[in-house]
Amino acid sequence: MGRSAARDSLFKLIYEYTIRGEEDGFTLSLFTNGLNDDDAEYLTSSYKGIISESEALKKKIAEYSQGFAVDRIYKIDLAILMVAFYEILFRNDIPDAVSANEATELAKKYSTDKSYSFVNGIIASVIKEK
Repeated sequence: MGRSAARDSLFKLIYEYTIRGEEDGFTLSLFTNGLNDDDAEYLTSSYKGIISESEALKKKIAEYSQGFAVDRIYKIDLAILMVAFYEILFRNDIPDAVSANEATELAKKYSTDKSYSFVNGIIASVIKEK
């Protein structure tokens, strides 16, 4: 599958989480089925980590999204930001530039025409301050 595709699946799982408000082990198992061990571990550990740290991630996103309350951020953008912030703040095995680039690509693929610059700007700020 590859890490980019696993990240795409992670984004979808987190998007579902932002809508439902609860973890979904069944959907996680559907996404991990057939993955190699590295991608399955990345997907599972990141999914559970994001859920575990969701309040801290939302608080951090709120700090950087000047003028936008977290509950008013488009859910797709919020899910993308949660994945990127988690990778940048909690995973040391992924370069920050990769997380930023992948988040921007997800925004271009799944969100509005203006979302990728919003997402990229917020992520650039957190990387700069890190």
